[in-house]
Amino acid sequence: MSRICEICGKRPVMGNTIKRRGMAKAKGGAGRKITGISPRIFKPNIQRVKIINPQNKKEYIFICVKCLKAGKVKKAI
Repeated sequence: MSRICEICGKRPVMGNTIKRRGMAKAKGGAGRKITGISPRIFKPNIQRVKIINPQNKKEYIFICVKCLKAGKVKKAI
């Protein structure tokens, strides 16, 4: 299953996880230091939903929860 929303086209995007140590200067420390950066993937919340298509047939589509909550899919079962 590809993690792509069939309504809005939302898909996984790349980002970074930044590891830090130390105390913030605002709290009296010497500041936060970055000790490592590693890649990560932000995945959309994709759900399988049964709908009725325009030909009155039931089918499954994969959509993100943001589209589902917004009501962008009509006749979801």
